[in-house]
Amino acid sequence: MLRKYIGDRTFYKMVMTVAVPIMVQNFITNFVSMLDNIMVGQVGTAQMSGVSIVNQILMILNLCIFGAASGAGIFTAQFVGSKDHEGVRNTVRFKLIACVALVVLGIGALLLWSEPLIRLYLQGEGDPAEAELYLQYGREYLAVMIWGLLPFAISNAYCSTMREHGETVVPMLAGIAAVLVNLCFNYILIFGHFGAPAMGVRGAAIATVMSRYVELAIAAAYTHTHHKKMPFAKGLYRTLKVPMGLTKQIMVKGMPLVINEGLWSAGMAVLTQCYSVRGLVVVGALNISSTIWNLASVSVISMGNAVGIIIGQKLGAQEPAEEVRDTDRKLIFFSVVFSIGFAVVLAALSPVFPLIYNTTDEVRGLAASFIRVMAVVMPAYAFTNGAYFTLRSGGKTIITIIFDCCYVWLLCVPLAYCLSRFTGLPIVPLYFICQVTEVVKCALGAYLLKRGAWIQSIVKDYAQEDLRA
Repeated sequence: MLRKYIGDRTFYKMVMTVAVPIMVQNFITNFVSMLDNIMVGQVGTAQMSGVSIVNQILMILNLCIFGAASGAGIFTAQFVGSKDHEGVRNTVRFKLIACVALVVLGIGALLLWSEPLIRLYLQGEGDPAEAELYLQYGREYLAVMIWGLLPFAISNAYCSTMREHGETVVPMLAGIAAVLVNLCFNYILIFGHFGAPAMGVRGAAIATVMSRYVELAIAAAYTHTHHKKMPFAKGLYRTLKVPMGLTKQIMVKGMPLVINEGLWSAGMAVLTQCYSVRGLVVVGALNISSTIWNLASVSVISMGNAVGIIIGQKLGAQEPAEEVRDTDRKLIFFSVVFSIGFAVVLAALSPVFPLIYNTTDEVRGLAASFIRVMAVVMPAYAFTNGAYFTLRSGGKTIITIIFDCCYVWLLCVPLAYCLSRFTGLPIVPLYFICQVTEVVKCALGAYLLKRGAWIQSIVKDYAQEDLRA
C-alpha cells in the first residue's frame, strides 16, 4: 500500500527538481504581491479595495493568456518528450500569436467597460461616497496596468516553453528579478521615497508594469542565447506561420483550455461579486484573505504544474500506461500531504495576518474567518488541482471544462447567488458552504483519473506530415 502512493528517493529527487524552482518563483512572486498589497493597504482601505477589484477583473484575462499558452503547451511537452524541435518551434509561434491576440481583445474590452465592471463589486451595503472612491482608485490603477499586459503575455509564452523543456530555474530567476524590481519601486513610488512623488495606487501599477518588462527581457535573452538547451529558439522568428494541421489540432485540444480558464476565472469573479452583496466590508476582507491564500497555495499550484510537465513528457515518450498512472498517483498524493502542512500554517496565521492592514476591526475579523475556511479546503484543492493538470497533460481538455467550469457555473455560482440574494445567512457560513463544495469536485476528479482516458500521446495520434501540412 505504501509503495502504491509513496515513491523512492530517486522519484522525489526528480519531482523536486521540477517543482522546487516553480515553487520558489511562485512563492517570491506571491510574497512580493502580498507586500505590494500590504503597502497599498497602508495607504487606505479604499485604495486597497479598488486595486483588489481591478486585479480580480484582470485575472480573467491573465488566465485566458495562461490557457492559450497551456493549450499549445500540451503539444510542446509531448514534442519535447519525442525530441521533435520543429514541432516545439511551431507550438511556440502559436503561443505568441494567440497570447498577443488575447491582449489586444482584452485591452479593447477593458477600455470600453472598465467602469461598469468595477461597479459590479460596489453594489453591497456601505457609504456611496466610499464606493465612488473604490471606483476612482480602481480606474486609476487599471489605466496603468494595461501597459503591462503585452510583456506579460509574451513572457508567459517563453517561460512556459522553458518549463516544458524541464528548465525551471531560469523562469524562477526571471520571476525573482521581476518581483525585486516590483518591490523596490513599490516602496519608492507608492510612498514617495528618494525624492519621488507619492503616487499611491498609480505608483503600485507602474512598479508592476516595470517588473513585467524585466521578466520578459531575461526570459527572451536566455532563450535566444542558449540554443543547445533551447533548440527551438534557432529560427523561431524565421516565420510566424504555423502549419495548418498543427493549428487545427491545437485549436481542438487547446481552445477548450482558453475557454475553461476564461469561464473559471469569470466564475471566481462572479462568486466574489455574490459575496460583496453582503457589504463593502466583505470586499476588503476578501482582498486580505485572498492575499495570504495566494502565498499559502504556492505548494498546490507548483505541484500541479509539475504534474503537467512530468506526465506530459512521459506521455510524449510513450512510456507504459501503468508506469504513467503510478507516477501520477504518487505525485497527487505527495501534493495533498504537502498541502496539509501549509493548511496548518494558514490556520495559525489567520488571526495575525489581518493585523498588518490599516483597516477596521470588522474587516480584520472577517478576513481571519475567511482564511480559516481556506485552510480547511486546502487539501481538497490540492487533489483537484493535481487531477486537472493530469487530465490536461493527456489532451483531455473538453473533460477539463466539465471538471472545472461546469463545477463552478452549475454548482458554486448558483449556490452563492441564491444564498446571497434569497437568504439572510451571514457571510462566513455562506462562504464556507460555497467553498466546501470542492469535495464534490474531488469525487469527480477521482472518477476521471480512474477511467484513465487521459493516458494518451497526442503527438503520436497524428502523423507528423499531417501536423505540418
